[in-house]
Amino acid sequence: MAKSRFRMPTAYTILFLLIFAVAAATWFIPAGAYDYADGVPVAGTYHVIQANPAGAGDVLKAAFEGFYDAVDVCVFILMVGGFLGVVMKSGAIDAGVSAVIGKLRGREQWLIPVLMLFFGLGGTTYGMWEETMAFYPLLIPIFLAAGYDAAVGISVILLGAGAGVVCSTVNPFATGIASGFAGVSLGDGIVLRILMFLAFESAAIWFVMAYGAKVKRNPASSVVGSGRELLHTKSGEAPPLTVKRKWILVIFALTFLVMIYGVIPFDEMGLGIPALGWWFPELSALFLVSGVVIGWVDRMGEETIAGEYVGGAADLLGVAFIIGISRGITVLMNNAGITDTILHWGEEALSGTGPVGFTLLVFLIYLPLSVLIPSSSGLATLSIPILAPLGGFSGVGGALVVTAFQAASGLVNLITPTAAVVMGALALGHVGYDQWFRYVWKLLAYFLVMILLFLTAGVLLQ
Repeated sequence: MAKSRFRMPTAYTILFLLIFAVAAATWFIPAGAYDYADGVPVAGTYHVIQANPAGAGDVLKAAFEGFYDAVDVCVFILMVGGFLGVVMKSGAIDAGVSAVIGKLRGREQWLIPVLMLFFGLGGTTYGMWEETMAFYPLLIPIFLAAGYDAAVGISVILLGAGAGVVCSTVNPFATGIASGFAGVSLGDGIVLRILMFLAFESAAIWFVMAYGAKVKRNPASSVVGSGRELLHTKSGEAPPLTVKRKWILVIFALTFLVMIYGVIPFDEMGLGIPALGWWFPELSALFLVSGVVIGWVDRMGEETIAGEYVGGAADLLGVAFIIGISRGITVLMNNAGITDTILHWGEEALSGTGPVGFTLLVFLIYLPLSVLIPSSSGLATLSIPILAPLGGFSGVGGALVVTAFQAASGLVNLITPTAAVVMGALALGHVGYDQWFRYVWKLLAYFLVMILLFLTAGVLLQ
């Protein structure tokens, strides 16, 4: 039998195909509009308006108009990329991880919870995912030498960071972008997401520690064989944790703490705490200033700081492209007047589901969408402008729609073969995809049930 040559197209191709499909749909879907109150469509006010189907010029301009419409989000993403570029150049993250490994040498079982919590905090705050690839060659041999198998080494990084991404508290690439297009603050729903993070990260740590202990007792129980194979992977030498790098880690942590404080609407919570009311422009400035300060602390020099910042921003230029192209689809729909028509159809279809049913249905819808579009930024930009207003008809706030979206996207990216991080990590550990699936499916089932329970609780407590 001939091997299939089909390859999943890139997110860019998928989004441009969607632009063409939406443009064609504007000729068949009737135009309509709602009356709006404070930016929210009012149920029962839908009415037909004059049709304005998209032409060839509209299709060609759609992506560019999307960039104009989402320029604040795109600039914010580039500023975060520049900040991370400077941080990674300093070697502080690598040094911090290596210092933890050195202190716990001989007590390797404690490496599992400590490192998973570290990666989990990275995942929940700034969406640490692609950045984890640098740690697999370092950690997998360490866990093999300690008597574990490659699945444990992979899990500490992938499941540690992945559990954090599932419960993204202030992840700018998922929660931040989705919140912006849902018209809610990044701080809305943060309490629920923090509780989710504590529960999910604890479950992941328990799962990996239990499996690791079993492999140590009986290497034959490993999903990859005897559990003590030697890989052709050498651990690189990490930089030392100097006083300078400790200060960089402090500034790195403070940046995200300031971001969290800046976006939480304390004035609406009645706690008597002054609210800053920050959003994308202020957050962009925060990451710009923090990146420069970290470069200054590392004594990089003006030219190096500028180069690393621009290089870090360039690494995330593809994310900005995806956001712009995705937003172009929404702009095309808005200009043609079919967005509210689709909302109206959704209002009629979901009118009997109730808030709990709607929230769980949104989560389930996002599971296959996350396989099709693995970019959380692109998926949020494409879908949140439609689904968030639908939540208003069912009495569901935009923050819960955002939480349902990011939970589904994060869950799928732990297992989908379209995720480059998953396949790259398995290749580095010489673990087959079938072996990984057989190993991790029970944890994913736990995660699925926990997500449904947390979303239900979020609806009941909103």
